[in-house]
Amino acid sequence: MIRRLALIALVAATPLAADDHAHDAASHAAGDDPGLEISQERLRADMDTIVGFGTRHTLSAQDHPTRGVGAAVDWALAEFGRISESCNSCLEVEAVGRVVEPDGRRIPEPTLIRNAVAIQRGTERPDEVIIVQAHYDSRVTDPLNGTDDAPGANDDGSGSVMVLEAARILSQREYPSTIIYALLTGEEQGLYGAGILADWVTEQGMTVKAVLNNDMIGNSCGADGYCEPDVVRVFSEGLRADSTEQLRARQRRFGGENDAPGRNLSRWLAGFAAQYPEGIQVRQIWRTDRMGRGGDQIPFLDRGYPAVRVTVAVEDYDHQHQDLRTEDGTKYGDTVDEIDFTYLTRASRLNVRALDYLARAPMPPSVTADAAVRVDTELTVHPVAGADTYRIHVRRTDEPHWREQVPEGSRGESWDPVFGLIRDPASQAPHRHTIPLRGDDWLIGVSACSGAICSPVASAVPGGAFAPLAEPESE
Repeated sequence: MIRRLALIALVAATPLAADDHAHDAASHAAGDDPGLEISQERLRADMDTIVGFGTRHTLSAQDHPTRGVGAAVDWALAEFGRISESCNSCLEVEAVGRVVEPDGRRIPEPTLIRNAVAIQRGTERPDEVIIVQAHYDSRVTDPLNGTDDAPGANDDGSGSVMVLEAARILSQREYPSTIIYALLTGEEQGLYGAGILADWVTEQGMTVKAVLNNDMIGNSCGADGYCEPDVVRVFSEGLRADSTEQLRARQRRFGGENDAPGRNLSRWLAGFAAQYPEGIQVRQIWRTDRMGRGGDQIPFLDRGYPAVRVTVAVEDYDHQHQDLRTEDGTKYGDTVDEIDFTYLTRASRLNVRALDYLARAPMPPSVTADAAVRVDTELTVHPVAGADTYRIHVRRTDEPHWREQVPEGSRGESWDPVFGLIRDPASQAPHRHTIPLRGDDWLIGVSACSGAICSPVASAVPGGAFAPLAEPESE
């Protein structure tokens, strides 16, 4: 008993920390850091091009050669095609879309919604995908105004140019998993493009590891003069959007209110950013989106996919969703001159580094825990493709971040007491391990690793698996 109490005290005294990614920065130390290839000049050039279409409003012209959403999407598809030519046709370029019927709100007539999508197939697990996306459409004050100029530089030209730059850089490499680069339309009219892409991904039978939705990553100051040039916010949901009555009942009994896959993706991204102290950092916002608002991560969350919103630390409301004008000496409108390109470059660098890492990491495993009416926790880990090692992470129920910890006295199959638990590569059977921590007081999660590259943590709670609930959890 005394030894067990000493163990618990030792673990409890461990300093709080984000996920340990020391090996992440080290993997780029030799000069193979794709984030350093971000070109501010290319970001500026792409921004000038896309704001040059005048408006990219979803209800604007579909068939004009130089103005409106049709010309803008055509150019994006062509640009993805040019990028593909530079990597021996490594990208599959598609216009993923459909006609949306009137909704009585922001779609007044049948409207074609087209997304510009480029798929970089993984070499080992092509159905396992990471999606990086931004919405390509723009608007002014009236959400139904598809005629007036709507440059949409920050909202969301900033995310759009990052997606194009990510495709240029990462397409020069090969990855085990697939990366999807997506420029979505219809966001300002009701998240239509994201819904169409999420349905398409489901129809393709893809397994979604992560969705990084970048919406406004190009300004560092608000209209009140307050600035935060070193931080992006990452929004993530706590309770799963695809939750069921049965899952909610189980979470009341076993926990999981703060452990949705998107929340763990957010934790991972914050820990990852911290390994680059010169880079932009992550402030986690534990909400699905901003107060009373939404973004293109939501349709993916609705379908059970892990997704987060990456956005500026400070919004400038004078320069989003505004008619171009000057009133009482104040200039309004989402124009290029309001973009902080240094901030945009740093936010782009975080995205490219994270994509590079996630595309090399295995899928997070499905994990369950049996800790009811016992002094320890029996952990069951279901193997995933591409993983050779699994690492245990623990945190107290009131702590925000995972600790990377292998508690003394743990035991199980193929156990390595220094690094973690190691599965037999030849076996696909679940592995069971006993952790000497009381489940009432601790949450336990597991990441899957390929060498030193580890996935985000999957929590051993109901709904913790990185998969839609339509797929039965192994619990």
